Amino acid sequence: MSKIITVSREFGSGGREIGKRLADELGFAYYDQEIIKEICKETGMHDGYVEGVAEKALTLVATQFGHTFYNQQQIDVLVSQQKIIRDLAMRGDCVIVGHGCAEILAELEPFSLFVYADMDAKIARCRERGPEDERLSDKELVRKIKDVDKNRKKIHEMIAPTRWGDKENYDLCINTTHVEIKKIIPCIAQYAKAYFG
Repeated sequence: MSKIITVSREFGSGGREIGKRLADELGFAYYDQEIIKEICKETGMHDGYVEGVAEKALTLVATQFGHTFYNQQQIDVLVSQQKIIRDLAMRGDCVIVGHGCAEILAELEPFSLFVYADMDAKIARCRERGPEDERLSDKELVRKIKDVDKNRKKIHEMIAPTRWGDKENYDLCINTTHVEIKKIIPCIAQYAKAYFG
């Protein structure tokens, strides 16, 4: 059976970096943007659209008759995402970041991480790693961080009965506020090895 590590994270907390470095440390496959590419292949949809859906909860569309329904393309993306994540997990030992992976793979008992940080640390990380041409004020950046996290929470609640970010739902919660990520990777790798026995 595959050893699977899932990384759920707040925007700007460094969860993606933890996932990549941890995969390298353990010699596991790493999946993140690869999931978007696979969804595009399967659905024939543009990567910008797919990535937008993957980061946002389904939107309700109102009709003139007062009925509401979900956008079918969005549903197709999320169904495809779940199938692809399960397929990738079956290929062998891996680290999967985001996309509701912890909830989608819950029956496989992955080692699930939740990565978070305080707002100042998230702002600093976004400034350091964000696109060069992104010139957001601190106020705009805080709004962006809150919006992304709000959408991640909504997606989590659509596919899982648990609450996003609650410590009871994860095997290890990591606060990256005051640490250099590369220095804590060996410790996390040891914890993962102990988890898998």
